[in-house]
Amino acid sequence: MKTLTPTSTEALAYNGGLKTISEPLNELFRWPIITDEDEQAALQVLRAGNMSGIDVTIQFEHEFAAWMGCRHALGFNNGTASLLAAMWAVGVQTGDEIICPATTYWASALPAFGLGATVRFADIEADTLCIDPAEIDRLVTPRTKAVVVVHYLGHPADMDPIMEAARRHGLAVIEDVSHAHGGHYKGRKLGSIGDIGCFSLMAGKPLAVGEGGMLVTSVRDYYERAVAFGHYERFNAQIESADLRPFAGLPFGGVKHRMHQLSAAVGRVQLEHYDQRSAEIRKAMNYFWDLLDGVPGLRPHRVEERQGSDMGGWYCAHGFYVKEELGGLSISRFCEAVRAEGMSINECMAGCNRPLHLHPLLNDADIYGDGAPTRIAHTADDLRQPVGSLPVAEAAPSRTLFVPWFKHFRPNEIKRYAAAFRKVAEHADELLQEDPGEPQAAGGWNLFKAKGGAS
Repeated sequence: MKTLTPTSTEALAYNGGLKTISEPLNELFRWPIITDEDEQAALQVLRAGNMSGIDVTIQFEHEFAAWMGCRHALGFNNGTASLLAAMWAVGVQTGDEIICPATTYWASALPAFGLGATVRFADIEADTLCIDPAEIDRLVTPRTKAVVVVHYLGHPADMDPIMEAARRHGLAVIEDVSHAHGGHYKGRKLGSIGDIGCFSLMAGKPLAVGEGGMLVTSVRDYYERAVAFGHYERFNAQIESADLRPFAGLPFGGVKHRMHQLSAAVGRVQLEHYDQRSAEIRKAMNYFWDLLDGVPGLRPHRVEERQGSDMGGWYCAHGFYVKEELGGLSISRFCEAVRAEGMSINECMAGCNRPLHLHPLLNDADIYGDGAPTRIAHTADDLRQPVGSLPVAEAAPSRTLFVPWFKHFRPNEIKRYAAAFRKVAEHADELLQEDPGEPQAAGGWNLFKAKGGAS
């Protein structure tokens, strides 16, 4: 067991000592930042009676595309819809397969079911929690159409080898950027590297518009197919594709995907300020982890920014827990002790997304009455993946923990949160007695287990 010479002789609050954080510091976490500018933008839409129009949304799309450095952007009612449209746009159909990391929110994968396709789940890298590029070669089959890459918890996936493998096998690459708005990989903006980038813009995200999604691409054909799938009012004579034009007027997908214009109006304002605000988030989070450098049992989940990569808005900040450095202290007992120092459960609890390949919906559910589990209803092989098949993803919830996701750089206040983590690590030996052990099911299918919210 590694030990530190305690910098504080105070007893742990868990054992009756004084709390490190005596009162909640809610302003550190308030998000999104809503000002009169946002309110006036929304009021303009309300007063014009234009909630279901598209003119404000088109303005937002143009600004978003320019921000991303892509030719096209298309607004959606949510990020899940943008992923569904992206899969259809690149040609995912009945009997096809996609490759997707097992550690992610369900919307990265499950829209494939609605297209008659299925999913082969990939294992992840232990340090990034993103898809292991080597998995593409292992999992690809003649049925594979696309790889969904998730920049998980804001960390950029290793895009160079991913793109090399995808191009080698003729696969489309869809980037799910719902955790990594404005992030970069080697100087390139996440979402602009693959064929299509998809974003959730719901209220809990770094770039939050209320509820909405965005699809970006520089491939005109993909853009037009996404329009044709769920934007009937824009599926018109402006469509250039000869394959699509005969069907203009009705959506291919039988769905309506347009963004609500209140969200678009707020989104325009949020986007204008986002780079400045997300830079402050990164400064605050890096400062927090710098304060904990060398503390046993804790490692940051972050990227080296000097290499031209960064974490965007650092969505749902996490760290790694190394129990062997703290005498084997369970992650659940460690988090309980940190929370006792004055934090809420969402500022320190065990886990991340549980691996999707183990959920019953992905193994047993016959969703559409096909007479077989949907996962294998249109395949010749049983591609379900049992316990032990993706070891890194399966271990991730028990070796990761939520840390405070600071939205503002306030050094003196951030120091108090870092001090609470350090204090517990320094006194870990006091918590070993009657340690209940590791939780049976750390993390949650929807990530924010405590709030019951969405990822």
